Amino acid sequence: MNISLIQMDMALGKPDENFAHAKELILQAAETKPDVIVLPETWNVGFFPREGLAALADENGVRVTEEIGGLAKQLGVNIIAGSVANVKNGKVYNTSLTFDRQGNLVNAYDKTHLFSPMGEHEFFQKGEGVSRFALDGHTCGVIICYDIRFPELTRTMSVQGLDFLFVVSQWPAVRVPQLKALLRARAIENQCFACVCNSCGVAGETVYGGNSLAFDPLGGQLAEAGTKEEILTAACDPSGLQNIRETINVFRDRRPELYQL
Repeated sequence: MNISLIQMDMALGKPDENFAHAKELILQAAETKPDVIVLPETWNVGFFPREGLAALADENGVRVTEEIGGLAKQLGVNIIAGSVANVKNGKVYNTSLTFDRQGNLVNAYDKTHLFSPMGEHEFFQKGEGVSRFALDGHTCGVIICYDIRFPELTRTMSVQGLDFLFVVSQWPAVRVPQLKALLRARAIENQCFACVCNSCGVAGETVYGGNSLAFDPLGGQLAEAGTKEEILTAACDPSGLQNIRETINVFRDRRPELYQL
């Protein structure tokens, strides 16, 4: 499975500009015929405008579904549409939407762990679900940025079966080493491919770090981006997953009766 990660630099609080740019980048990524295209976190508004957030946000994912889901169908490619600021029932969520090759919505996930150091919990509502879905016959899951610091979430996903973990993020440059370490750990402990699509550029006083990357289930690095806007493609071969899991069967050897979570 070839996965193209769009390391996008978006404009804070300018959804029209960001939608146009995202679609331009998706068309560029599609030229190499990837199986999956991934966008970063809150690409529609950036992370995140404090003033007028609800007015800038999508409404029930309608625009993302029409424009990005429409591109998935047009191009015949799976698209994990990062996440967007999204209003539902009058409240704003940080929502990830995924579309299959026919443009069907196959997953909707609201970020469950909100980044309190930047006050995200004061503007967004917490999600209440776990993300698992199929793309081209492979079990996938999406988490959003800060979620990666909570291994309970990804282990909950993986004990049900997980081949690919996608992380969409707005991770700052100052903490990129932590992002790499966390992503590699999630890949190894869950015996799955793990890819992060990060943003780049500057929003307010925060410099976002880029360095989108992908690891195989043994923690081997498959691809890594730089710090500027680019499209990174990682070739992931899932044919060896079963052998890895049989060689070191961490799921069989778990002791859930001892874990107090």
